[in-house]
Amino acid sequence: MKPELFIGALSGTSIDGIDVALVRFDPQPALVASHSLPYPEELRRELLALGTPGENEIDRLGRADVLAGRCFAQAVNELLAKAALPPEAVGAVGSHGQTIRHRPAGPAAFTLQIGDPNVIAALTGIPVVADFRRKDMALGGQGAPLVPAFHEAVFRAAGQDRVVVNIGGIANLTVLPGRADAPIAGFDTGPGNTLMDAWSRRVLQQPMDRDGALAARGRLAPALLAALLADPYFKKTPPKSTGPEYFSPAWLERHLTAAGSVADADVQATLLALTAQTIATAIRQAAGTDAPGVFVCGGGANNPALMAALRGLLPRAAVDRTDALGVAAGWVEAMAFAWLARQRWHAQPGNSPVVTGAQRPAVLGGLFLPE
Repeated sequence: MKPELFIGALSGTSIDGIDVALVRFDPQPALVASHSLPYPEELRRELLALGTPGENEIDRLGRADVLAGRCFAQAVNELLAKAALPPEAVGAVGSHGQTIRHRPAGPAAFTLQIGDPNVIAALTGIPVVADFRRKDMALGGQGAPLVPAFHEAVFRAAGQDRVVVNIGGIANLTVLPGRADAPIAGFDTGPGNTLMDAWSRRVLQQPMDRDGALAARGRLAPALLAALLADPYFKKTPPKSTGPEYFSPAWLERHLTAAGSVADADVQATLLALTAQTIATAIRQAAGTDAPGVFVCGGGANNPALMAALRGLLPRAAVDRTDALGVAAGWVEAMAFAWLARQRWHAQPGNSPVVTGAQRPAVLGGLFLPE
C-alpha cells in the first residue's frame, strides 16, 4: 500500500485554539507538518460561555458552529500552505470539532461538538470526517476517551508495560500491557488543565499558568485538596468519562466557599496536586503496578511543575514525554484524529469497547464531501 496523507484537527477542552497535524501513514503514522491557530478572542469567549447553560443558546450555538468551522478550515489551509501541498494530496481531514457538552450518563446520554464539517469541506476542498463520538454512544459507550485506540496502535510494545497519559483540559490515560494477550484499559482520570486554566483566567487574567509558575509559588491546602478528592467521580469504576462542564469553575467555587480563605497561589498549587494525584492513583489502580513506563502528552507535558509532581508521586515509574517514543507530546491528539479519519476512510473500527463500554467495535464518524 502506498503512503497516505491525512490531517487531524481538534480544539481541546482548554479552548485555546485549533491544532492541525498532517500525518503520513506508511503504514505507521509519522508527523509531516503541524500548525496551531488561536481562536479569535471573541469566539473563544463565546465557546467558553457555551460550555455552561445560558440565555439564547440555540442562536449562539448555531453562529458559533459556523464560525468555529471557518476557523478549522483556516487552520487546515494554513497547514497545507506550510507543507506546500495541494488539497487533493490529502485523503481526508479528521475534525474533532469543539466540545460544548459531554453528558455520558443518564437515559439520554449525549455529546455535542461544533465546528460545522460542511463548512470545513467547502472551504478546504478536502473530504472531512467528523462526529466521531456519537456512534460509540449510540452503542452504549461513553463516547470517550477515543485516543486509547490510537495509543494502542502506535505506542504498544511487547514486553513493556506502558501508560500513556494525555493531559489536556481533562486528563485521560491508556494502559498498554506488555503481554500481548492482556487487554488495554483507558478512561478519563478527571481534571487535567481545566481548573488550573480557569483559576489563571480569574486571578492572573491569563489563559494558563505558564510553566506552573503560580502553583510553584503556592503551598498545598490539605483540607481543600481532601474536599476536592472526595468527589464521587474519582471513585467511579471505568468505563468513565467527564468534561469541563462537570469539573467547572462553579464546582471549584463551591469547594472554595466551604474551605474559607485560601491564598490564590495556594489554590493553584492545590489544583495542580489534584490533577497529579488523581492521575497517579489511576495509574497505580489501572496498571496494577507503580513502576510502568509513563509517557505524557498534551499541554500538561509542558508544565514542569506538574511533571515534577507526577515523578514525585510515582518514584518507581519512568515518567517521560511521548517524545521519548518518537511522537511529539503536543501533537499526539491531533495525530489521533488523523488516524481516526483514516480508519473511517477504510471502514475500520475507531473505538475500543473495553475502554468506552460500547457494545462492539464501530466505524466512527460521518463523511462530508466538498463537492
